Amino acid sequence: MDNNNNGKFTYTYSATQQEEIKRIRAKYLPQDESKMELLRRLDKSAEKSGTAASIAVGTIGTLLFGTGMACVLEWTDFLILGIVVGAIGIIGISLAFPIYKVMTKKQREKLMPQILQITDELMQ
Repeated sequence: MDNNNNGKFTYTYSATQQEEIKRIRAKYLPQDESKMELLRRLDKSAEKSGTAASIAVGTIGTLLFGTGMACVLEWTDFLILGIVVGAIGIIGISLAFPIYKVMTKKQREKLMPQILQITDELMQ
């Protein structure tokens, strides 16, 4: 006890300070992921690799098609080369969606046991 307080106990409390402390503490605690959040995350992850690959193939195909068009229309010396490059670009553009479908299907098959287990637990 302090002689200045005449035997009285003093306590100060700041709600905003306590909230800030709790927010900082929550950043460092391990996060518990609910089963529904895990299910959503797994479902989204099934499409990510297929989406990335199809965007890459489609973009490269589009660039090749554009290069082929430029060769045919602007640089007439490269007419045959432009037709070949443009045809390769069209093939790349055409393959983008099938690549997405195949990769997504494979990833879903890979995740199927885990997703079915979680959905069975959630439905009970």
